This record gives sequence, C-alpha cells and structure tokens, in this order.
Amino acid sequence: MLEMSAEGHESQMLMARAAWLYYVAGFNQEAAAKRLGITRARINKLLADARESGLVSIQINQAYVGLLPVEEELRSRYGLDFCVCTPELGQTDAGDQGEAAEEFLRGYAFRAVGMAAAAHLKRHLQANRTAVIGTGWGRTLEQMTLNSTGISAPDARFISLMGSLTANSAYNPFEVVHALARATGGEGHFLPVPFIADSAADRQVLLAQRSVQQALVLAREATVAYISIGELTETSLLRRQEMISADQLVSLRAAGAVGDTNGLFFDAAGSPVDHELNSRTIALGFDDLRQTNVIALVAGVAKQHAADAFLRSGVARGLVIDGDTALRILGK
Repeated sequence: MLEMSAEGHESQMLMARAAWLYYVAGFNQEAAAKRLGITRARINKLLADARESGLVSIQINQAYVGLLPVEEELRSRYGLDFCVCTPELGQTDAGDQGEAAEEFLRGYAFRAVGMAAAAHLKRHLQANRTAVIGTGWGRTLEQMTLNSTGISAPDARFISLMGSLTANSAYNPFEVVHALARATGGEGHFLPVPFIADSAADRQVLLAQRSVQQALVLAREATVAYISIGELTETSLLRRQEMISADQLVSLRAAGAVGDTNGLFFDAAGSPVDHELNSRTIALGFDDLRQTNVIALVAGVAKQHAADAFLRSGVARGLVIDGDTALRILGK
C-alpha cells in the first residue's frame, strides 16, 4: 500500500480542520479562513473537496424536507419556473371519509393554497411596487385576498382577467379585485362586461367598447396573474353558481372539455375546446395568458385531472397546489 506523503497528509488535516470549523464550530468561511491563516477562496475549495472526498457527509432528515421532491418533479414535468406544494392532509375521493370530513379537507386545501399564494403576492409586491396584478375568480382567490392583509402597495394596480359573474359572492372577480385593492391600498380595475355574453356577436360588440379595450390593455401588462383551475362536475363552482347549465356541462364534456380557467374550457391536452361557450366567454385568452407570468392555483383532489390538463398547455409559469392533489397528479 502506498503511504500518503507528508504534503498529502497536511492537506487532509487542513481539509478536516476547515470542515470542523465550518460545519461543527459554526464559523463562516471568512472567520474560518482567518483562524487557519489562509484565503477565503482556499477555504471554499477545501470545503468542496471535503464533500467530494466523503470526509464530510451531509444528511437531511426527510421529515423536514416535506414535499420538496414533489415540487421539483412537478416543476420539471411541466416546465415551470417554480412550484409550491402545501402539506398533504389525506384528502380522498368524495364520500370516503364522510361528508363533514371531506368538506373540512376541501376547505383546508383552499385555505392552504390561498395562504401560499398570498405569500407569493407579498414577495412580488415587495420586489415591484408598481406591479400590475391580474386575477381570476374562485374560492382559492378568495382565500388569497383574506390572507393579503398587512401588505402596503399603494402604487400597485389590480385587474380582473375576465368579466364579472352575475352571482354576488366573495369570489366574484369584482370582489376579488376590490378586496386586494382595499387590503393593499392599490387601485382596482375591472373588465366592465358579463362573464359570458348572450351570443358570439354580442361578445364582439362588448369587446369593441373603449372601456373594455382599456381594461384589456392593462390586463396584458400584468406582471403576474393568479388564476385558479376548475373541474367540470355537477359539484364544481360553475354549476353551484349556475354559471353553466346541466345541459351545457354535458355538451362541454362531449366536446372533450375536462376543466376551465376564467371560463375558458380546455381538453386533456390543455387546448381550448370547440364549443359555443368559448366563443361567448369574455376573458383574457390562452394566447395572451402565454405572454403573461401566470401562476396557477390548484386546491382540492377533485381538480387533479383538470390541473394536469391545464399544466400541459404550457400557459402556467408557476404553480401553487395542495399536497394531496400534487401527489395524485404524480401517481404517488
């Protein structure tokens, strides 16, 4: 066996001392370099060599990693800039745990994703005080507004990316924008049109209005847009709010639709379906959304297939999703 040279032994000793000072004693690189009488660049090289050689082995308790591996897998699969997963809580298919338990779990998903989205919004506003924030509608967006208190952004502007719904609720686009503007001190702007026009011709007339054109210009300038994904079922929010009829739901499914965002219905590949409702919906379309920093919000395992389909479209750049749905999408 070849014996280590005196120089090699000294190098190993220096590497070990550098690693001990940094990882065990808690010295930063500058302090460790001063203690050993070498440069900070040398310390950096010694620490890298210590990890590479196996002298230092870093172990991470998986219990504290959470869903970071799941986030990275989703980010990679769908080509996202980032993904945030909230902790899983054991959501199951409807009825498996009783109606009360299922309602609690659904409520948890909305709250958790809404809180995470509000944290993202806060960071965005802190980095860009003149931000333009585009918003959709839904229970997750409502929860985002409820968790956006304490954010001051008087120069920010909030704009709905779709027409207002006829239903008076806290997750109406008008109410979402108003709540965010009130919470932050910013300005609220709206698309002053209905959610779905009576006909394709009526839609064109409404879109031609100057006030609508001005709102659309602002919507296209959004520095970030938060939109939620909806499933196409009898228990979906669209049906509960009677924004679409039972017959329209059936015809949408027949056309291949599996979900919607902002009233734009898409198929399993994430492409808008050929259906008359898509020709009547007044909202920023997929082509415009692709030019925008879109953050998709997904809450609830019922949205698993709709979320997967929308993410395949390539529209979203970021994703905030509850852990249970994230695991379902990945088949875990």
